[in-house]
Amino acid sequence: MATLIENAKKGRIIQTVRNVAKQEGVDAVWLCGEIAAGRVVIPQNRNRRHITPCGIGNRLRTKVNANIGTSQDRHSTAVELKKLRKAIEAGTDTVMDLSTGGDIGQIRRRIISECPVPLGTVPVYEAFVRASMRKHGSPHIDVEELFDVIEEHAADGVDFMTLHAALTRTALDRLQRQKRTTGIVSRGGALLASWMRHTDSENPLYEQFDRLLRIAKNYDVTLSLGDGLRPGCLDDASDRPQVQEMIYLGELAQQSLDEGVQTIIEGPGHMPMDLIAGNVRLEKSMCHGAPYYVLGPLVADIAPGYDHITSAIGGAIAAEAGADFLCYVTPSEHLGLPTPDDVRLGVIATRIAAHAADVCKLNENAQDHLISKARKSLDWSAQQRLSIDPEKFKIYDRNKRLKKADDKTCTMCGEYCAYLVSPE
Repeated sequence: MATLIENAKKGRIIQTVRNVAKQEGVDAVWLCGEIAAGRVVIPQNRNRRHITPCGIGNRLRTKVNANIGTSQDRHSTAVELKKLRKAIEAGTDTVMDLSTGGDIGQIRRRIISECPVPLGTVPVYEAFVRASMRKHGSPHIDVEELFDVIEEHAADGVDFMTLHAALTRTALDRLQRQKRTTGIVSRGGALLASWMRHTDSENPLYEQFDRLLRIAKNYDVTLSLGDGLRPGCLDDASDRPQVQEMIYLGELAQQSLDEGVQTIIEGPGHMPMDLIAGNVRLEKSMCHGAPYYVLGPLVADIAPGYDHITSAIGGAIAAEAGADFLCYVTPSEHLGLPTPDDVRLGVIATRIAAHAADVCKLNENAQDHLISKARKSLDWSAQQRLSIDPEKFKIYDRNKRLKKADDKTCTMCGEYCAYLVSPE
């Protein structure tokens, strides 16, 4: 059975493409061409039909991803399903299950069964957890088991997978010479790097990339090529190891496209504001316009508890510069596993960043225009309906009224409200 890219290369506009074109307000023929060129992806596993797919990439609305998943210390399936619901209610476009604790396979399958949007995973996590449990703490995987886990995730219906295939021995050697402040902060990248150093071997995901492509092609899984050497602090942004890995990412993206496999490129991380746009342009140039998926970027390292804000600032800059897909960051980043409420805050903050960018690059300001008109007319119900978070609006709305029931003003200005005083 042909993959989405193979159909697109032959000019076949399948129903999924038509549906996404309608959602985005673009021409289906044009969208088909962008998929064929690798500039747009629509993550949807062949085994998952009952989801709302989304397009990610060139000249489409910026999409948002929410990470959920257990840890070794917290592994309640019920809590993760609550996080899933919070993320969906807050408007996330995709979800990733990053579980590392409990019955990972069972948790993944429960999440898949209840997730109405594209779902991603990081199979390397489960492979290393299995190895650690079997070898009493030694996190050194068997390569065959790693590929078995990847295929298991694909067979379960996972739509896109983060795989750190560009973390090569050459890149690791450069990292060792670089002497970073925070070293490797990618969990998947750190696990693979540890295994590579211990076994004195090349990264199996790079060395056997053709095998990885066969699995992805069989299930039409989108590969999210991970940045195992992303910067984990401002000091390390745009250093040589990060750029070295991006060179390999571009080569792997081209190989994937040639084989009919959809690909996303993952990016930083932590990065000063003045470097973000250049990083996006570099990815678009080196990776042939493949969709760019960034974690934040976080523009300051001093704000634990507020990193949904530092990441939203960076995400807005990145998306305006051409990044296509923003991975949320929650307030508990750097502090602990997020709660359901943290998940909700992370999604809302990142959606604001995505929208702010789309106002600039896609002229997506119709809703802003409508809510502005509602403010001018003191139409509070319309403002609530048009806001990005109507529930938050409702909380403040309870406290805004003055004593007179028919008063439309709020407690900030009362009778001195500019809209009432101004003659215009």
